[in-house]
Amino acid sequence: MFQQITRDIKISVKTKYNGIVSHGQTTYHAFSYFITITNKSKETVQLLERYWNIYDSLNNSEFIEGKGVVGQTPVLHPNSEYNYTSNCFLSSTAGSMSGNYKMINLNTSEEFLVNIPNFQLITTPTLN
Repeated sequence: MFQQITRDIKISVKTKYNGIVSHGQTTYHAFSYFITITNKSKETVQLLERYWNIYDSLNNSEFIEGKGVVGQTPVLHPNSEYNYTSNCFLSSTAGSMSGNYKMINLNTSEEFLVNIPNFQLITTPTLN
């Protein structure tokens, strides 16, 4: 598990390799990642946006940004957590993801970034 705390917001990440999927003539390695966002602060916050940097071992990179996560902009009260699962598809057998969430403190209207720890996406090793 990968974890990081920024401004009392803890991000925890677990990953899973789901195998090979094909889309037309292209083959991808499918991964799932499971995120837990824990509000360890004394303030109520809301996740507004996400920013992802995705890299694979073939030197491909992709930058993704957008509103919320999985169609939601969750509000986290003090000592609460929010969980979600999403997916990533790589051309290679290994890669990594990192990024951040834009949050807003609903008590002060201050916006701030919370770092998502860099985490590895690696296929199940095979023996020759």
